[in-house]
Amino acid sequence: MDDIAASLASLRDDTEVLIALYDHDDRLRYANRAFRSTFHLDEDETPLWPDLMRRNHALGRGTVISVRDFEAWVVSAQSRRGKVPFRAFETDVVGGRWLWMTESVDRNGWMLCIASDITHLRPDERSLRQDRDFALKASQTDELTGVSNRRYMMSKLEVLVRNESASGPASGCVCILDIDFFKGINDRYGHQTGDDILLDFARRVHPLVRRHDCFGRIGGEEFMLIFPETTLPEGRKIVDRVLDNIRTARPLAAVPQFFYTCSAGIAVLERGDTARSIYSRADAALYEAKHSGRDRIAVSLR
Repeated sequence: MDDIAASLASLRDDTEVLIALYDHDDRLRYANRAFRSTFHLDEDETPLWPDLMRRNHALGRGTVISVRDFEAWVVSAQSRRGKVPFRAFETDVVGGRWLWMTESVDRNGWMLCIASDITHLRPDERSLRQDRDFALKASQTDELTGVSNRRYMMSKLEVLVRNESASGPASGCVCILDIDFFKGINDRYGHQTGDDILLDFARRVHPLVRRHDCFGRIGGEEFMLIFPETTLPEGRKIVDRVLDNIRTARPLAAVPQFFYTCSAGIAVLERGDTARSIYSRADAALYEAKHSGRDRIAVSLR
């Protein structure tokens, strides 16, 4: 076994295939030489994934990211990153290389990334696949905020319920969040400012969400959080952090005294739930939070 482990370690470090391991906080915990060379990492560096992407983008290296708003791209990428047990996609890196990347995620949120160089494949096939991937991303993403859209979130809600039905009792929570007095913000400051607040909300919430959670906009000023394999106290702790983060925000430079809040309703996954039933309970809890003073969390008690 020692010989096998030693051989595996040697091959893992020397192969031209890129290999990396990220923990549940999306911090790099291991990368072989090929990965570190491609993404310009020193031997002892263990950055968070978004920090690595920001650094390389600022220096014009690593992954090719041709967007006007880089931070919006980060939010959009993280809304899909690690949300399914396995996914595969293509990516360009500065210098002309083209990689086929796979991501495998375990139940604890650790992610194994493996990439192979496929630069030699036909350019016309590459263009077709990139168009397909772009269309898929667009169908799952809210255009304004860059987080997941209603269609994607409802599909993940179906997965949460289906997993409970397939494997017996499971834990999980669903939270619906609503920005308080949003119509008043639009009426007083204009719809462009309203859009800015929606974008600010999405960017403040997204960093608080764990790898295996899902966060998206489901319509207007309403957003949803899905917490698989999460107890009510665990889910409530995250939502408490969200409300604290929002109420301390001062997002309008021209109106420094402006602030806003949000309300939340949480429902716990129960045996026999459907996507409709757990959504309805979370929505009813949100209604209770709104009508009992706003800027608070209400829990659905069946």
